[in-house]
Amino acid sequence: MSGGPAAGSSTVAAAAPAKLNLYLHVTGRRADGYHELDSLVAFADLHDTIEVRRSAGLSLKVDGPFRVPLGDPAGNIVLRAARALAEAAGVEPTARITLVKRLPVAAGIGGGSADAAAVLRALCELWSVRLPAAGMAALALGLGADVPVCLEGRPAFVGGIGEDLAPAPVLPAAPLVLVNPLRPLATPEVFAARTGGFGEPARFKEVPMDVAALAGLLAARGNDLTEAAVSLAPEVATVLAALEAVPGTLLARMSGSGATCFALYADATAAARAAAVIAAGNPGWWVAAGKLLGGRAKGGA
Repeated sequence: MSGGPAAGSSTVAAAAPAKLNLYLHVTGRRADGYHELDSLVAFADLHDTIEVRRSAGLSLKVDGPFRVPLGDPAGNIVLRAARALAEAAGVEPTARITLVKRLPVAAGIGGGSADAAAVLRALCELWSVRLPAAGMAALALGLGADVPVCLEGRPAFVGGIGEDLAPAPVLPAAPLVLVNPLRPLATPEVFAARTGGFGEPARFKEVPMDVAALAGLLAARGNDLTEAAVSLAPEVATVLAALEAVPGTLLARMSGSGATCFALYADATAAARAAAVIAAGNPGWWVAAGKLLGGRAKGGA
């Protein structure tokens, strides 16, 4: 079901928040080569921004500190998302899209998947589109394995190759620090470098009442891709060691396939202090303090 492009707002902005795998277990491999996962995904208040405006055609402009050359427009995930939504809704793909990249690319924190999900949300409003939930979920999965959870935009347990979403317990708005050594890591290469057996699902029903309780639950779990990522980018181990050495760090872990790592702190002051210490000692790294988001990421920057 859809509405025509003339019915919506003239400009819509949406945040594309950093996706964090609070734990990530590789539980198997399918016959088609895709790996099956069990992961708790949450989002940080650090984000890219998507803005869509009415236009006679479809275009994309990329700006911000981590802007990269657009490359082949036919392969760009943001433009693919726009075209896929227009086709599913039966409307013309007419919008001028601006993407402000504030987050590192190929960094294990959602990246293009979060941007694609944000453009889907923004264009649904711009074009006054309403698709059935199952249709939106299928559209998102067709764009990439991380797009469904990014479209959901709230903490969730993720299974299968990314299509199996289940609600997570309410999580505290945990102060955190994200660190990336500005070493891109390609997800397929990290999975290819992984060795050993498979992990077990590790979902929990407990509601962590504070950051310390959340860190305790996560400490009993891990990220099964860390060793593979370190074999390709030893800087990941250096980042984790730097986070673990800062006073007040409750938990330090790599997110996704890396190279971004995160650490949890009891309060915002401790997180800000840790970010300052790490940034001062490692001027070539991207370091940012923030917090976990408990609900859907909506609206503009």
